[in-house]
Amino acid sequence: MNAETPETEPAAPLEGAHRTARPEKKVEITDPKAIRALAHAARLEVISELYSTQVSRTATELAAQTGLTPSAMSYHLRALQKWGIVEPAATAGDARERRWRAAGSDFTINSGGGLASPEFAVLDLELDAFRRRVDAFAKVRDQRRRKGESTEAPGVVMLSSNLLYLTPSQRSELTARVFALLKEYELEDPGHVPQGAERMATMWSVVPDDRK
Repeated sequence: MNAETPETEPAAPLEGAHRTARPEKKVEITDPKAIRALAHAARLEVISELYSTQVSRTATELAAQTGLTPSAMSYHLRALQKWGIVEPAATAGDARERRWRAAGSDFTINSGGGLASPEFAVLDLELDAFRRRVDAFAKVRDQRRRKGESTEAPGVVMLSSNLLYLTPSQRSELTARVFALLKEYELEDPGHVPQGAERMATMWSVVPDDRK
């Protein structure tokens, strides 16, 4: 999920990339009311899950991931459907519970960059979600260490901060190249995870450093 629309379209995947050939459909939110409606941790979790995996989920499955009840999750899903962010998906097998899927392949929030833009509340929630992922990983790793089990090698959690001086065209180029690189690692078949692959959360950001 992007908090701001790239100034240029992402570059094509590099030669030899194995990205899935699924149709591209960007869902872009510009209405301030819709952006304010996204300022909820559970709704952002749903968007991240459905758009990143491109796999349909039930309200019960998403509720278990976010710690809500299925009825509360159904309410949030209907709210996201209202703004065209998620949509009902085809059912397979047991059709007693509706399945939901992302309404597109990519999701972007773009409020025009106003200083009081509501997407800053969304960014705060995204940062909180990232912290929760790090805390959860640290807790699991500590439990494994206490049991004498092997833990991940150093470097499995990466956090890098760089200060760059970029012209507007360079900023656009960097954004496009990073997006293209990330797309190279998307699953060809979202329903098939390669053996040995682990679910990894990524976060990338470019923020003007206006401190004087």
